[in-house]
This record gives sequence, structure tokens and C-alpha cells, in this order.
Amino acid sequence: MNILNGITYNLRGLWLGIKTPKLLVLGLIRFAAVVIITILAATLILAYHEKILHLIWAQPASQWILWLWFVLSWLVSVFLVGLSAILSYLVSQIFFSVFIMDYMSRVTERMTVGAEHEPEKVPVLRQLSYLVKQEIPRTILPVLVVLLLMALGWLTPLGPVLAILSSVIVAIFLAWDNSDLVPARRLYSFKQRLKLLLKSLTFHLGFGLLFLIPLLNILFLSFAPVGATLYFIEKHGE
Repeated sequence: MNILNGITYNLRGLWLGIKTPKLLVLGLIRFAAVVIITILAATLILAYHEKILHLIWAQPASQWILWLWFVLSWLVSVFLVGLSAILSYLVSQIFFSVFIMDYMSRVTERMTVGAEHEPEKVPVLRQLSYLVKQEIPRTILPVLVVLLLMALGWLTPLGPVLAILSSVIVAIFLAWDNSDLVPARRLYSFKQRLKLLLKSLTFHLGFGLLFLIPLLNILFLSFAPVGATLYFIEKHGE
């Protein structure tokens, strides 16, 4: 039931975001930022596609193995596009989206309980700096874990199992990236926030499952702070 609960909160957040003008604008800005940065990164990387491929393997003269070179070319293209998407997400998330996510969370909290609850008055610059510092490990750690699992999948016969496991981990971490906004803003320690995650892994899996849907995942990610904030406030009553 916790998995279903997670899906429900994600959908509730999307619906509230779409029907609330301020949240809709913020979500669309975030959506546009991810798409634009991804396109720019993919264009830049693919512009050097041939040079990168020639560094790996120059085009062979023999017609017998030329087909293999074309297969490699296609695989390199897919890998580069995927890499550009990952890099774009990291850049967008750390340097841009974290501020929009936090603001969307604040707006949702004010709509839900009438005011933002913060344990102490903290200077704006210090709070923004703290948010960015929190975003770096939350964003980079899951990427490193997934890349490690992908490498293990290539080097061992456990590829199919590790592919499923990596998808589950991605879903959980992406959900946590949003549900952690309120605790981070209230200056909970990392240990406290990690404990909250471990206590609700099935919820976070359900919340993050919608992020695994190709193309639609960007839309769900854009409004995820809304549903995650609703969850934290309703669950913890703070």
C-alpha cells in the first residue's frame, strides 16, 4: 500500500501544480530548463561524435568489418545522448532547479498550512548555500551508484537483475530528492534525513516509479516537489 500511496502523492502534486498558476509557472520553467539544457548538451556532444568515435576506432577500410564499425557508431551515439541527459540533469539540478524546487515547496507549504515552518531565522544567502550543498550529494550519489551497477552489469552475468535494481534505486533517490526539501530547509541533520528515507523506502519507490516513464518523467519531475511537500506535511504533521 505504501507504493500505491507514493504514486498517489505524486499524482496529487502534479494536479495541484497544474491547477495553481504560481506552481504551474515554476514547474514549466523547470521543465523548460531541463529540456533546453539537455538539447544544448546533446547537440554539443554529438557535434564531436565523429572525433570521439575515431579516437575509439578509426573507420576500417575492409568491407568485412565495416558493419561492426557502424554498429559501434550507433552505440556511441546512444551512449553520448544518454550521457548528455545525465550531465544536463546534474547541471540543471545543482545550479538551477534546486532553487525552483525549494520555492515550489515553500509555496505548497503555505497553501497547505498557511505558513512556512522553520526552526530558526537563517540568512537567505546561508540558506541558499546550504540547499546547494545538500543537493550535490543527493544528486551525484545516485548517479554514481547507478553507473557502478551498470558497470557490474556489463562485467558480470547479473546484467538483467542489476538493471532492475538500478531502476529501483534511481526511483527511490529521485523521490528522496523531493521529499528531502522540507527537512533540509528546516536544517535537519543528514543522519535524521537519511533515517526518514530508510523508514519509508516503499513510499519513495512508489513516488519515484512515475519518474521511470520515458518523456513523461520530465513532467512528473517538474512538479514532484509539490506532492513530496504534501506528503511530508501530512505524514509528519509539522
